[in-house]
Amino acid sequence: QVQLVESGGGLVQPGGSLRLSCAASGNIANIYAMGWYRQVPGKQRELVALITRGGSTNYVDSVKGRFTISRDNAKSTVILQMNSLKPEDTAVYYCNADYRRNMGFRADYWGQGTQVTVSS
Repeated sequence: QVQLVESGGGLVQPGGSLRLSCAASGNIANIYAMGWYRQVPGKQRELVALITRGGSTNYVDSVKGRFTISRDNAKSTVILQMNSLKPEDTAVYYCNADYRRNMGFRADYWGQGTQVTVSS
């Protein structure tokens, strides 16, 4: 079992920055990767950024060069630094943990979501 607690969302003007934090607890040893997803009403949830336990990262094209995902292993925390925010970044952001007990089992855990609103 993994629990994810998100924080850092809020209202910011275009061009501003926000720092999202996701703290994982529970059986974190079996987390293969963690990432941030976002969702707006009427659209499917999309991957924003991902980081594996080995440190490799992946970003959706629309945020490359603006967002940075990182981790603090000591605190079991994943950070999404969002710079140069645009109105189209407005969404509910969800932290995700890719849980892998072994090669034959995978599960996803989700945080409760944190609202990011980019507006002037």
